[in-house]
Amino acid sequence: MMDHEFTNRLTRESSPYLQQHKHNPVDWFPWGEEAFRKARKEDKPILVSIGYSTCHWCHVMERESFEDEATAKLMNELFVNIKVDREERPDVDAIYMDAIQVLTGSGGWPLNCFLTPDLKPFYGGTYFPPENRYNRPSWKQVLIGVANAYSNKKDEVEEQANRLIQHINEGDDRFLGKNVNGDNPDLAFTPNSSITIFEGMKKTFDTEYGGFSPAPKFPGTMSLRFLLNDAKINGNQEAEDHLHRSLEAMIMGGIYDQIGGGFARYSTDPEWLAPHFEKMLYDNALLVALLADAYSFSGREMYKETILETLEWVDREMNHPEGGFYSALDADSEGVEGKFYVWDEEEVNALLGDDAPFFKGFYDVSPQGNWEGVNILRRKQSLADFSRKIGMEESELKPLMKRWSIRLRLEREKRVRPGLDDKVLLDWNALMLTAYCKAAKSLESEELAQRAEKAITFIYGKMKNGDGFYHSYKDGTAKIDAFLSDYAYLIEALIELYEVTLGECYLLEARRLTDFVIQNFSDPQTGYFLFAPKGQKDLIAEKKDFFDNALPSGNSRMVSNLQRLSLIFDSSEYKGKAREMLLGISASVERYPRSFSGWANALTNEIYPPVELVAVGEEAKTFTEAFNRLFLPNKIVMGALEEKEGFPLLSDRMPNEGTAIYLCSNFSCYPPVNSLEEFRDLYASLNL
Repeated sequence: MMDHEFTNRLTRESSPYLQQHKHNPVDWFPWGEEAFRKARKEDKPILVSIGYSTCHWCHVMERESFEDEATAKLMNELFVNIKVDREERPDVDAIYMDAIQVLTGSGGWPLNCFLTPDLKPFYGGTYFPPENRYNRPSWKQVLIGVANAYSNKKDEVEEQANRLIQHINEGDDRFLGKNVNGDNPDLAFTPNSSITIFEGMKKTFDTEYGGFSPAPKFPGTMSLRFLLNDAKINGNQEAEDHLHRSLEAMIMGGIYDQIGGGFARYSTDPEWLAPHFEKMLYDNALLVALLADAYSFSGREMYKETILETLEWVDREMNHPEGGFYSALDADSEGVEGKFYVWDEEEVNALLGDDAPFFKGFYDVSPQGNWEGVNILRRKQSLADFSRKIGMEESELKPLMKRWSIRLRLEREKRVRPGLDDKVLLDWNALMLTAYCKAAKSLESEELAQRAEKAITFIYGKMKNGDGFYHSYKDGTAKIDAFLSDYAYLIEALIELYEVTLGECYLLEARRLTDFVIQNFSDPQTGYFLFAPKGQKDLIAEKKDFFDNALPSGNSRMVSNLQRLSLIFDSSEYKGKAREMLLGISASVERYPRSFSGWANALTNEIYPPVELVAVGEEAKTFTEAFNRLFLPNKIVMGALEEKEGFPLLSDRMPNEGTAIYLCSNFSCYPPVNSLEEFRDLYASLNL
């Protein structure tokens, strides 16, 4: 066993990120009262340093500064130092990220924020180098300067801190207000809003390479979902073209692991070639869910293959043995970003021999490399086009490519693997559970449905906390009260599970959790939901989450849940709350559609009437499986083999024999039909 010269309090923490810092010479504290008490007693400012286990520049700053004894000595003398895993405590991160963005105009991780002993931020930034470079002061200069300011200009520090706290408390609501059409939802929720949102998104289209805006390029899953919905509902060909352009470019690019499956977090270039190599569970969950619906819509085989390959990667590398899913894989291995994933041409030649030219031609492998002297595997043309180019049948080449890819992947497994963040997060697990459900529906896979049920069993068996849940689970212990996003994503997953299984217990639990959220997270001043449960004692502000960034906003996802559950349970309360929340933010959604794309999708549901598909009787499960294969953005699927109480859409519809199918659209219901053939004829005639 290796002896370590230094060990700090983080050794008692379960977070992989905090564990990475447990042998730093810095006297790190975890977020909590012990650190706060020390700061108050000694009248020292607090440094709160926030990151996550797969963050490349977090690793760099640790190597350069936090592992340096002289720097650590300075930090220990001048500050009370706190390390925070942003994935465990997104509520803490949200508050201090807001402060840094006000102070510097930008944000990111590592996040280093200096606080007064009563937790008010007054200065900070992201990465600081050990010496002056990149037009940034050295970390030691920052430490000395901040400590001097706190000692000698305390009044100015307090004034700055109070201004920042005022901004944090007021800033969340700056995007709320009266809709341009006043308080009348009938005027606010019209197709004109959908047109305005599309035109706003269109301004950011990269029409050459797909996606949005210049590099660095993130998948933009929720914006792509809006394009998918608009293509289906309004026949918007521009939206459909850009959706497929973007998805296919990502699938063929280096952001997708061509031989191992799964997507990296983002691309550093406009062509999707060079990713930031970390793989996050949530990105892959959101992309699989989108691809499943895009496959139902278009039938494109590439989407089906990518779904299966990505879920194979999840099963192989991200499965917790008890049933949940791990959080992330690092970008680095052996201290080098991307080293695990890239190839020299000589390696490919040695592995594939005479077959190497075909593989290299398809995956863009060359002697000089396509990135920093090495090769990131990517496809610059379709397999069909490449088959024609080399004069080989696609049906013959495809299994060969698969076999060669497996050979490279198995060889890659011999390398030093990237670090695994093996904590289980409720919200990210719920997103992956939804992805499995959507994939099960579009691919007609009972195996994928069973994996989803295994995940929900894990969540309820390991992460339950009284009437609510815990946010994080690791090494047999669940901790930290769940946040809004945990509940919002879990409610969505429960509704999806119902559609796959027809287990009414999932709908009843979704309703129970919705009522729990309304009771424990509602802000009485605005009617929206707070980021963390009301009355959280270790926070200086109660923030609300509105932006749809890499993850959907908890508030926008709750609106979608309220919309669906209002139809399932015929709840005017849920319906009214969803409409009120949309009304207050709809002007901002139209103005900044890329920042509020989850809201844009919920707004679409409000503009265009829902479609209700119900099957009751002997073959209800078979019929609902057929419904599930259809892509309709705003559909409700329900079914029952026998009479069910408490579900208005199922009440008084049971036939004396056989199965009855009910289709309701645009607030009117058609006479029931009794076979899938009749249903398909009815569905086709309505042009839904």
